[in-house]
Amino acid sequence: MKKRAAETVVETRGLCMHFGGVRAVDQVDFALEDRELRCLIGPNGAGKSTFFKCLTGQLTPTAGEITIRGTPVAGAQSHEIASLGVGIKTQVPNVFDGLTAEENIWLSARRWHGGARARTLTAETIERLRLGEIRRSLVGRLAHGQRQWVELGMVVAAEPWLVLLDEPAAGMTHEETARTAELILEINRTAALIVVEHDMQFIRMISRRVTLFHEGRILMEDTMDAISSDRRAREVYLGHRA
Repeated sequence: MKKRAAETVVETRGLCMHFGGVRAVDQVDFALEDRELRCLIGPNGAGKSTFFKCLTGQLTPTAGEITIRGTPVAGAQSHEIASLGVGIKTQVPNVFDGLTAEENIWLSARRWHGGARARTLTAETIERLRLGEIRRSLVGRLAHGQRQWVELGMVVAAEPWLVLLDEPAAGMTHEETARTAELILEINRTAALIVVEHDMQFIRMISRRVTLFHEGRILMEDTMDAISSDRRAREVYLGHRA
């Protein structure tokens, strides 16, 4: 029997984001399939973070199209994009330090669901992400990595089918990074993901397909091994870090 083609759930066409004369994103065509996990990499100023902010509603693109499961979202607000079933985690923390980890996760679930369903989702998320040890701890007293895990729990508790993460491993220890990789692979069981990240070790832990940005455009899309082996890719970004 012929295998059914995978559904494209995120697509950009001719996407541009200009800041004066600077073309931070320049005519980018991009596509993500259902349940795919894609990492976005590139040197500083390559355009990956600006591209991500266009996807999440933090920036309104200068030109081009963005569709999420066929819905045009270029210029939409972040809450409008989230209402489509998209979980968004930016670099800016979005947790309540004076509440426990469990309360933070419950608030996220309750935003989209009734009380009974929110309680169920909170319990399921804590179990799924193995957050039982910190569930009753005030978030403001948690270590950096633990706070990041609570925020991932808040994203998961909303039951997104698409998750957008900006540098989820930033500032983490090696052990925290490895644990975060496990959590992201777990989330990928039920959701597609786009992850912006600088940490090459972390990317190797989670990546299947990687998009390399350079000077506002996509230079290459392939596995991490293939990108690491490509001479031009190494010259513009990876170098000795590969």
